[in-house]
Amino acid sequence: MRSRTTLTSLALAAALFAVAGCVDRGGEPDRREGAGAAPSANVPVSSDFGDLKNVCGAGNPTSASAQGVTAKEIQVGVLSDVGFTKKHEYEDAAKVFTSWCNEAGGVNGRKIKATLRDIKMVEVRQRIVEACREDFALVGGSASLDGMGTKDRLSCLLPEFPSQSTQRQNEGSDLQLTVQAGGPSYLRNAGFYEWLVAEAYPQSANAVGIIAGDSPVTKVSVDQRTEFFQSRGTPMSYTELYPATGVPNWTPYAQTIKNKGVKGLVFMGDYGSLAKLEQELTNMDYKLDWIEANSNAYGDPFLKLAGPAVLAYQNNLADIGGTHPLEEAASNLATQQVLDLFEKYAPGAQVTLPAVKAFSAWLLFAKSAASCGDNLTRKCVVEAARKETAWTGGGLQAPIDLSVQDGPSKCMNIEKATPEGWKPAADFKPTQGAYDCDIAAYRLTGDYGKPGTLADVGKSMNDLK
Repeated sequence: MRSRTTLTSLALAAALFAVAGCVDRGGEPDRREGAGAAPSANVPVSSDFGDLKNVCGAGNPTSASAQGVTAKEIQVGVLSDVGFTKKHEYEDAAKVFTSWCNEAGGVNGRKIKATLRDIKMVEVRQRIVEACREDFALVGGSASLDGMGTKDRLSCLLPEFPSQSTQRQNEGSDLQLTVQAGGPSYLRNAGFYEWLVAEAYPQSANAVGIIAGDSPVTKVSVDQRTEFFQSRGTPMSYTELYPATGVPNWTPYAQTIKNKGVKGLVFMGDYGSLAKLEQELTNMDYKLDWIEANSNAYGDPFLKLAGPAVLAYQNNLADIGGTHPLEEAASNLATQQVLDLFEKYAPGAQVTLPAVKAFSAWLLFAKSAASCGDNLTRKCVVEAARKETAWTGGGLQAPIDLSVQDGPSKCMNIEKATPEGWKPAADFKPTQGAYDCDIAAYRLTGDYGKPGTLADVGKSMNDLK
């Protein structure tokens, strides 16, 4: 019998695909009914986005100032696992943003040409090598095994503006300008967990459990969360790994959770497995105080699989990391603008949480590149982006400080899955718009690896031109 811990590369990739709770792999919603004013396919082209002015526009560039930059265009790459996941969110976001920006005049007159770099989950180094030969930067993408290409990217001094990063080697690495809140030395969800056990459901503090898919990558995430809870005196009453390749019968897992009296459950896996587990728990009449469904489940697919009976009985919560909720677009100009632009340039495409983050990354890149004028270089665009100390993507997300490469998450917002759809949790109290920006932070003490640096490949910022 094959050991669960001796996975082949493809099996490991599949495991990570299934369990990486911080990364969307198909759990986000299509544009939901009631998500805001009805979008129009006749949105007039404007160079403004949200509260950002003149993001894109005409100009008269004359120089070919860097690799991938000519007087007419800027060549960038978009990382994606679409060949494995069949999810087109990063490709769609690139199409929508570049269509809008180019129609508005481009970046100082240079049109953006985006090339999809399909990693297919495991071909990370191959795609990075291609990007190193052709691209000015990587923008608005993500890959589950992104750490495999970090050294190659740094070796060729390729900047990255990702939608989100996943592995410790890449998260917070040099030349990375991320719109994702929280640095690699901190537990990104610490504020959420503290809110759960100290404020919202203190009765659950001594009965917290974790269940996750069995892979080396996820075991690190389990260890980080265990460290956090134990640091605050919260013992783990239950820790379980399930086969990431699939569970034919969730009844034994549900029975163990019930027998151990778990009141709060951290789930790290795919939303399909979560729905099946919750159905078994509900059939046993076992109701937990809370279940962290994670952002994988933030969307209609999980709601449909779980069903109204489970959603009404169990308390599914997700921290969506300081991104404005899609279902609340009517109250937020920038989010509604994303929906409108998708309707115009990619009608029928899903607007997912990662797509919104990708759009923020594209905005950061375009604004930074525009500030460089005709002499657009990697050094200039990196330095310009690093000066953003309260980046919101025009209002798509809570502010983050890009001048700090490794800091804690400052804001969170919590969503609850209901039979009527995802909604802001009723017992969550925002302090700043849709967000709580006065949250707990936790710096990790364990050895979980380090983000890649230029020094790792014998280079420094002085080599960046």
